[in-house]
Amino acid sequence: MASVDTPDFGVLIARLAQALTSREIPFMLIGGQAVLLHGQPRLTQDVDITLGASPARLGDAVAACEAANLRPLPTDPAAFVEQTFVLPALDRDTGIRVDLIFSTTPYEAEAIRRAVLVEIEGVRVPFASAEDLILHKLFAGRPRDLDDAAGVARRQAGAIDWTYVRRWGAEFSAVPGREQLPDQIDALERVNG
Repeated sequence: MASVDTPDFGVLIARLAQALTSREIPFMLIGGQAVLLHGQPRLTQDVDITLGASPARLGDAVAACEAANLRPLPTDPAAFVEQTFVLPALDRDTGIRVDLIFSTTPYEAEAIRRAVLVEIEGVRVPFASAEDLILHKLFAGRPRDLDDAAGVARRQAGAIDWTYVRRWGAEFSAVPGREQLPDQIDALERVNG
């Protein structure tokens, strides 16, 4: 299974964490790697990282990629990040894909502050908390993401701060297409709270 427990992933994550930290870019791991920490084990073949930074810090993010032996994938990273707020990169040694997601929202800033530190290869790496992972997964809304959210709620039953999840779920429900978030959160809490 490809995961943070796989040597290639652990070494890559530690290198990138050091590179981001040395450039004072706040960040946290999200996606499949965080699901492995909080939820049900599953195959994941990439690394998703939220940066608590605007695209104005692209130069620092590219420098962190270089220091971590990653190659940005877009031929014009500035134009790509301006359109998508994502800098996709590839580890030169393993071919593992890493997506660096730029965000400066109040929610992401709070989520990064709440991140859970996990030691990997001697480096303290921030992972999204179980609550924030549930929120990310419900907001994404794909079947795989909904399964991941349920798995996290099930594995962390009794330890979830549902008040926090409900507060942000109510905020996110104002986004068109996400009106169902409070009901989804209530259903998860009923089953796992």
